[in-house]
Amino acid sequence: MEYRKLGNTGMELSFISFGASSLGGVFHELKEKDGINAVFTAIECGINFIDVSPYYGYYKAEKVLGMALKEIDRKSYYLSTKVGRYGEDGHNTWDYSAKRVTSSVYESMERLNVDYLDIINVHDIEFADLHQVVDETLPALVELREKGIVKHVGITDLQLENLKWVIDNSPVGTVESVLNFCHYCLCDDKLLDFMDYFDEKGIGVINASPLSMGLLTQRGVPSWHPAPMPLVEACRKASEFCNSQNYPIEKLAIQFSTANPRITTTLFSTTRPSNVKYNVEAASEPLPEELVEKVREIIGEQQRVSWKNT
Repeated sequence: MEYRKLGNTGMELSFISFGASSLGGVFHELKEKDGINAVFTAIECGINFIDVSPYYGYYKAEKVLGMALKEIDRKSYYLSTKVGRYGEDGHNTWDYSAKRVTSSVYESMERLNVDYLDIINVHDIEFADLHQVVDETLPALVELREKGIVKHVGITDLQLENLKWVIDNSPVGTVESVLNFCHYCLCDDKLLDFMDYFDEKGIGVINASPLSMGLLTQRGVPSWHPAPMPLVEACRKASEFCNSQNYPIEKLAIQFSTANPRITTTLFSTTRPSNVKYNVEAASEPLPEELVEKVREIIGEQQRVSWKNT
């Protein structure tokens, strides 16, 4: 397993890491035992970074992950969760107030069975008033950092421009890491445009969703996927081409997203231990550059086509 430094945090994360959204039954029906075993398998494979959120499965992902973490040495992993985005009874809710995010941290730690968090993130800042994030949300988290309750503070969003705006308008050192999804994968590499900026600021970069939320799969996109149809169609053709080459597009997608050494780590999510092993093994193999080039050619003008977060 390769480990890379996360900005100036002092943490060295496995270059592929475990996203626990699936533990909330977000994508498929969850068998808790399988999900817990997937966490165990990730640690056994050398993965040392796990990311979750109270939003995933409306608190369920944190609860299931907490069952697994009770059985794992706390020194063997770094743990990240989020504040600001929640939900209950089938409805999404948002609250970025200082009072709510502070209580949210303690609630998450209780569900996760830990007494500190390595990273606390403001979740999907595009749903917040960015001025509130800068003036209220982040200062509340910095206060928790000063108390040692959380070790580091980060922000997450689909829109890279929002991440930059918040960093530019916050005191130096407030934001230590960013988590961005669907912008460093086979169909979208926009994250590269911002890497020099993040490097200059000493901010660590966490990439997520190497399969672009299902776009880059043989199964195809789920019905809820917000991508426009021309992009969906382009990715379907790319998948069919990979099949014709006897090379699953999922494997190629994992390899592509984890190959760039400037990106500290890439999160994937699954409840299947076998998928954990498959992804770790795939990421460890050399990237077939010619196949990548052909796939990106097929995706063509749909490269970097994005969508509104939901």
